[in-house]
Amino acid sequence: MARASGGRKLLRWFLLLCAGAIVLVLLVVLMFRFVNPPTSAFMLGYQLQGANKSLAHEWVPIGEISPWMPLAVVASEDQRFPHHVGVDFEAVRQALSEYRAGDGLRGASTITQQTAKNLFLWNGRSFIRKAIEAGLALVIDGLWSKQRVLEVYLNIAEFGPGIYGVEAASQAYFGKPARHLTEYQAALLAAVLPNPKVLRVNSPSSYVLERVAWIRGQIAQLGAGYLRDL
Repeated sequence: MARASGGRKLLRWFLLLCAGAIVLVLLVVLMFRFVNPPTSAFMLGYQLQGANKSLAHEWVPIGEISPWMPLAVVASEDQRFPHHVGVDFEAVRQALSEYRAGDGLRGASTITQQTAKNLFLWNGRSFIRKAIEAGLALVIDGLWSKQRVLEVYLNIAEFGPGIYGVEAASQAYFGKPARHLTEYQAALLAAVLPNPKVLRVNSPSSYVLERVAWIRGQIAQLGAGYLRDL
């Protein structure tokens, strides 16, 4: 009897701890709807790798970012961004279907999921991390506007080793503020996002240049006003 009672107490404490953690996450996500995150999990992880590593990051509101930039990342990474709920379940189903058919497991992350990962989580391909990422993305989509998701993503995404956010990237690679980025420059920045530690803006490979051309083609198909109603 005493052992059963102790087990119930432990279960209660565990459930209370889980509930408290969920409430804390909801409050933090809600806070970041109005307060700009001063850093991110990825930035902290980069700095922890070495005390002498320099980090460039400067927050700018989305109104001070060239409209080509959000359009370029949507065209490149998540063309259904205006329409899904943070997770693109159709893309997930297709990826799982291809995996069962023998193809490799490809990513189906939305911009919202990438925002959740960069802001709160760690890099990796485990199912546990992906499940947490998806849950956070649903919460973020429910509490933030689509425009806020893009604003946070563009301000914390890594565009090269130690270069975080579009303003720092624009200054580092083009010597000008993000509000003056051209369509080509925005597409070039978007082209390296899948792997910014390997793909280079300042020395683009033929693969990166091919991605730039593809992204610009997708921008033309979507149209300059694709994100106007967000």
